[in-house]
Amino acid sequence: MLDAKLRPLIDPPLNRAGQFLAGLGVTANGLTFTGLALGLGGAAAIAFGHIGWGLALIIANRLADGLDGAVARVRGPSDLGGYFDIVADFAFYVSIPLGFGLLSAANTLPALVLTASFVLTGVSFLAFAVIAAKRGDTTEAHGRKSFFYSTGLAEGTETIAVFIAMCLFPSWFGAIAYGYAALCVLTVVQRSAIAASAFRD
Repeated sequence: MLDAKLRPLIDPPLNRAGQFLAGLGVTANGLTFTGLALGLGGAAAIAFGHIGWGLALIIANRLADGLDGAVARVRGPSDLGGYFDIVADFAFYVSIPLGFGLLSAANTLPALVLTASFVLTGVSFLAFAVIAAKRGDTTEAHGRKSFFYSTGLAEGTETIAVFIAMCLFPSWFGAIAYGYAALCVLTVVQRSAIAASAFRD
């Protein structure tokens, strides 16, 4: 919901940093895998009770995720890079609920529910992208991407805001997880309604 609105604010500094990093020989895929390692490290830190470190690594993951796209725009995007980027994103997204689920038995059920909702939103997102590509549809609302990015109530910005809230208020994890899972389900319904209109023959 907020991703496209934030792009005009975050893209200029990211693009300048991307040009600098590309000039140093840094690759987009290298940043993607670095970001994934940071994000998984954040999930592990949370699981072991080091929530402050988890929060710091979550923020570092998002910075690396923004920079890999900026470097790709300088060096030229690739289909393989787009594949690695989306797989790394979803691996990171599901790892954070897993970390909280391992942190406390009380978190297990809400973590499972949230992870299941992430799977549903991921499936709807990727299915929409496949059909849109088949039809030749394009959009740059989320910046230049390797494939079609459909909008939704629950996107990357909202997800990171939720992860930050979980780290700041870990005792509220269950309520936050259930609330965001509901928003994810609404996103699937919203995206399905858009698909029913856009893909009607």
